[in-house]
Amino acid sequence: MNSKAIVTLADSKYFELLVELINSIKKNDINKDTSICVLDAGMTESQLKMINDKVYSIKKANWDIEVPKHKIAGKEWLKSQISRAFIPNYFPDFKKYLWIDCDAWVNSWNTVEMYFKACDSGKLGITQSVGSGYRVLSKVTWIFGKLALVKSQNYKHAKKSGFPESVARKIAFAPHINIGVFSLEKDSSCWKIWQDILKKALAKGQVFGSEGLAINIAVYNHNVDVEFLPLYCNWIASNVLPKYDKERKTFVEPFLPHNKIGIMHLAAGLWIGNEDMRVNKNIKVNIKYTTGEEKEKSLRFGID
Repeated sequence: MNSKAIVTLADSKYFELLVELINSIKKNDINKDTSICVLDAGMTESQLKMINDKVYSIKKANWDIEVPKHKIAGKEWLKSQISRAFIPNYFPDFKKYLWIDCDAWVNSWNTVEMYFKACDSGKLGITQSVGSGYRVLSKVTWIFGKLALVKSQNYKHAKKSGFPESVARKIAFAPHINIGVFSLEKDSSCWKIWQDILKKALAKGQVFGSEGLAINIAVYNHNVDVEFLPLYCNWIASNVLPKYDKERKTFVEPFLPHNKIGIMHLAAGLWIGNEDMRVNKNIKVNIKYTTGEEKEKSLRFGID
């Protein structure tokens, strides 16, 4: 058994994305020293059989924190907003965990190794969603020319979830932390802090995004020990599209020095009309090359 595990979650709708994530891990993990663990949030029996031999373990995701039924309305995939904060309960055999959302895939194994290194000594290894090319970080409505109404993602969610104004203000303009990719050791104190904040968030707020809000509060208000990794380690393509390096045959950051994308994350989707690339693998977007040319390409693993 390996001491490190990559963990993800999927339902039947995102099953193809899950397979692509698994394949990207297996392609890049040359030494085969990392186990793959999957939380099932509504896959079919046939789908589970298809991946059974590809992964170390599959466990049924639970509602690790009780949530009122009217908030979930049969949406099993919402378990992903809770269960990732309880990974050691599902897969206790490992020392280190790297969570990767199933709508992301591994493009560079160096990034995986960096995440596992980042969580040494109980630290949280994670990436802030801010970097070169980001033009809008928070929405503000200006009133009477000088007064402003804050509409940052963290601030709005904190207020709706019943956190005090002092907490909401503290995280209002802090760089948003994306919880779609993170690493933690099994014995890290961060788990308990995160879980306690998450329980408070779920008591009054919505389920979707609650785990992200909780980790932002854990970092910025509770000062958990954190190692921030570069943006290319969790590249959210819907925020800024990458470029493609034809010589290296890989996606890279769009600005110099064109670092190789470590993990490509399709969070929030890439939409053409009403079609999302995460659901329709035929969707392509216009990607600029480092040489200056442009081409319609998919950002999914294994699809040109």
